[in-house]
Amino acid sequence: MPDGYFFSFDKLAYVRGGQPGGCILCLIHDRSPEVEDLSIWRDDLFIASVNLYPYNPGHLLVHPVRHIEDVREYTAAESERLDRLQRALLGLLDRAYTPSGYNIGYNMGRAAGASIGHLHLHLIPRYPHETGIADLIAGRRVLVEDPRRTAETLRQLAAQPPFSSSMS
Repeated sequence: MPDGYFFSFDKLAYVRGGQPGGCILCLIHDRSPEVEDLSIWRDDLFIASVNLYPYNPGHLLVHPVRHIEDVREYTAAESERLDRLQRALLGLLDRAYTPSGYNIGYNMGRAAGASIGHLHLHLIPRYPHETGIADLIAGRRVLVEDPRRTAETLRQLAAQPPFSSSMS
């Protein structure tokens, strides 16, 4: 992947429909070689992974293992686990990146901006002064950290307390 979004040639095939066969998040669950797995944590209900095309370093996708498309389909056990997981992941991101805030939410349905049908929660760290000249003049974001490096950093932190003990 190039250093920034200005020349993200890797994404052109994705935008043009060159996605792997099947649901990307299900393929991540299955550890398919068709997709790059940037997951940092998984259990029997959820997977947390770094977004391959992040808005900021630490941009995570949290998705249920089972393929659902609407938050109203969560079971009580999934809702309870997601609440604990979301809190633990925010703590992990605080330790790794010290953001000033977060955008947290779903894009549920194509009309709402969902490019992947499989339901997933975005956890996006936000920072003061993150808008740069490229954002202002060219309307493009510049990627400041390779998502693979982000995944490695967060995997290491997720293996340590307090995160690891909070999710056992």
